[in-house]
Amino acid sequence: MKELTVTVRRFDPDVDKEPRFVTYTVRVSEGARVLNVLHAIHDSIDPTLSYRYSCASGQCGSCAVRVNGEPVLACMEEAKDRITIEPLNLAVKKDLITDLVPRLDQIASLLPKTEVVLPKKADIDAIKPLKDCIECLCCVSACPAVDVTKFLGPTAMRQEMRLALDPRDSGDRILDAVRDGLFTCTTCQACWKVCPKKIETPAKAIEKLRAHANRRGFTLPRHKEVAAMVKETGRSIPRTSESFLEKVGDVIEPDGPVKATVGLFIGCVYNLRQQQSALDAMEVLKRNGIRVIIPKEQVCCGSPLIRTGQLAYVDELKQRNIETFTSRGIDTVLTMCAGCGTTLKHDYQTPFTVIDINELLTQYGIEAPAKLPIKATYHDPCHLMRGQDIHDQPRELIRQVVDLVEMPSICCGSGGGVRAGNPDEAAALGKRRGEEIKKTGAEIVITSCPFCEFHIAGHTDKPVKNIATVLLEGYREKDRKTAAGKD
Repeated sequence: MKELTVTVRRFDPDVDKEPRFVTYTVRVSEGARVLNVLHAIHDSIDPTLSYRYSCASGQCGSCAVRVNGEPVLACMEEAKDRITIEPLNLAVKKDLITDLVPRLDQIASLLPKTEVVLPKKADIDAIKPLKDCIECLCCVSACPAVDVTKFLGPTAMRQEMRLALDPRDSGDRILDAVRDGLFTCTTCQACWKVCPKKIETPAKAIEKLRAHANRRGFTLPRHKEVAAMVKETGRSIPRTSESFLEKVGDVIEPDGPVKATVGLFIGCVYNLRQQQSALDAMEVLKRNGIRVIIPKEQVCCGSPLIRTGQLAYVDELKQRNIETFTSRGIDTVLTMCAGCGTTLKHDYQTPFTVIDINELLTQYGIEAPAKLPIKATYHDPCHLMRGQDIHDQPRELIRQVVDLVEMPSICCGSGGGVRAGNPDEAAALGKRRGEEIKKTGAEIVITSCPFCEFHIAGHTDKPVKNIATVLLEGYREKDRKTAAGKD
């Protein structure tokens, strides 16, 4: 047996004006689940505690709650000391019991055809990645879009794709999905990361629905403009000044011994809009022994097209980029952009390794910069933290140069074509990000994605900087102190 102290959010709308947090100490067996803790509180301390459960084996989804802010199944999540247990981010009926009915009622049902149709094996195989949903609504609780716009959410989109694949269904599921907010998803991937069944809704449902919608002519006008620009120029944003690729040579040699050689995939935004962040990164790489080869023929990775369902030109982009790097014998490609990195790692089949700059610098280690007297907070780019599972490495770098204060890891609203196609939604999510930044009391915001950098800057009065820029500032301060010491 072990003793655990947990905090539970309590709220009875018939009695309470506001929710309150109550702390309990219970004794449970080793390996106890959160549900066991709730049972212990209910049975031995407070029988008025309300929560929902049924199968207690991860199959019904009824016991879903949030633990330390993350949606989980109480019956499957191991209970730990000092956790906070709250209801899902849905309307609360009492304590940990939420009102699931409005959301569940919105999930589409099969509309049978008049004639008998049997699914073929290919149909069944296509449906398999989407069929295991237990309707726990963890994904809806984690979805940023449902809070700020009319979006039925990931569960509804998953079901609409499932039905679109089912030959027995007579509904127009593509039209339904467009009506229900298909293009409001930021593809932040929070939904499938919290899904107990690991259903990859963004890739397996939403992006595929968008591809069907594109073939039906439902793609948003602004998204069509981006696709036309990529086809015409090879880039997803217009040229307004000298590009990064024009500013640098074909090879950047390190200042000292070569630790590694990589080929740089720069991406559209760092090439054409956030050039200084990329130039700062080259200085940091030079200082830390990384030789960088920069092929000038590289083009857009295709992410803006893949995320918005415009696939006609994507294979050509992939082929051009792969040949650009393989023709130079490059076996490791470095990315700075979270979206480009996710795309190259998951949407391409590359003969080379793809590595993010945060992974590279922590793998080989960096020269210690001077510690700057700055309090900073870090924004996790969705396509870095969830798309590439890169969470600790940026923090390891940041803590070497500034004092880091954490904030919740939520989407800033710039991804999935939302900033271009639904600017009001993007602004609402950006405002939420700005509010969290303000709560930290940080002097600067650090991130590692050009889209996040640019978007967040419009929603906070704090400077927004790339990790590489902050590291470079630490190196320059170190050099200044060294020079001053010599004088």
